[in-house]
Amino acid sequence: MKKNIAAGILVSLALVYLSVRGIPWAGVREGVAAMHWGFALPALAAMLLMQVFRSIRWGVILGPMEQIRQRTLFPITSVGFLAIVSLPARLGELARPYLIAQRSGIRMSAALGTIFVERVFDGLTVLSLFALTPLLTPLPIWLLRSGAIFFALTVGLMAAMALLLLKRERALGLLRPLLAKLPAPYGAELAGLVDRFVDGFQMIGDGKRFLTVAALSLVIWVLDVFAIYILFPAFGLALPVGAALVVMIILVIGIALPAAPGFIGNWHFACILALGLFGVAKTDALTFAILYHVLSLGVVIALGLPFLPFQRFSLADVRHQL
Repeated sequence: MKKNIAAGILVSLALVYLSVRGIPWAGVREGVAAMHWGFALPALAAMLLMQVFRSIRWGVILGPMEQIRQRTLFPITSVGFLAIVSLPARLGELARPYLIAQRSGIRMSAALGTIFVERVFDGLTVLSLFALTPLLTPLPIWLLRSGAIFFALTVGLMAAMALLLLKRERALGLLRPLLAKLPAPYGAELAGLVDRFVDGFQMIGDGKRFLTVAALSLVIWVLDVFAIYILFPAFGLALPVGAALVVMIILVIGIALPAAPGFIGNWHFACILALGLFGVAKTDALTFAILYHVLSLGVVIALGLPFLPFQRFSLADVRHQL
């Protein structure tokens, strides 16, 4: 774990350096001062709605295991996303599974499986939206190829989850002899962990839930594109909707990498790279990245902080919950 944290911090430091290298900070200050803050209000509203729909979607995914009300799920979701931006190397992803296990009959390992399902649906939705981008704006070949590779990998993950769910006993039967070679009791514990993890995939076999999760995922990421697009004129950027889609996809890939808390460096470098494809100067792109980052973190902190005293999360206790 310590190595992952160190790697995340090093990645972030390198990307911070690349992001700020050669930047005249007077230009950034001028860009911030000239921002039209009225555009921030609809962007903030979209970010808030994204969190609401994320909580609703998680409830649908958890549904086959246990029906949980939003008055329980929304605080956990809010604190969970606060943990994601507060802890390095995406360790905060463990917060929601841990907290839901404290307040329901769902095991943490099964809840962790639902987070995996979420991420696969996010990937499929983002990449499906990205597939529309060439119809709106020309893109470099390297970006199209990268998108195609990620789409194929995500579809493969979805197929693997469905296969694990449908052929669960057979898959576990093949896995157990391999795990039995591990020192006792780790083999048996790991086999049980995998079995419970697959529990989190149950909604894939329910057509109605599958379509509901797909629809909610689409709403979440369309709201994200809207938030990015509506912020462009706040900085005097006359860019097409396709540019917002490109910022979204590159940003999603960027923050998926191990990072320091708050995705510092990853977020900014991804925005600079994406906006640079549309001829936006590095100084203007960094100004956009900084303020977009502040607004996004502001929503997460504002939603998560009030619930934090009632939703305690400790990495030291995670292993015992699995």
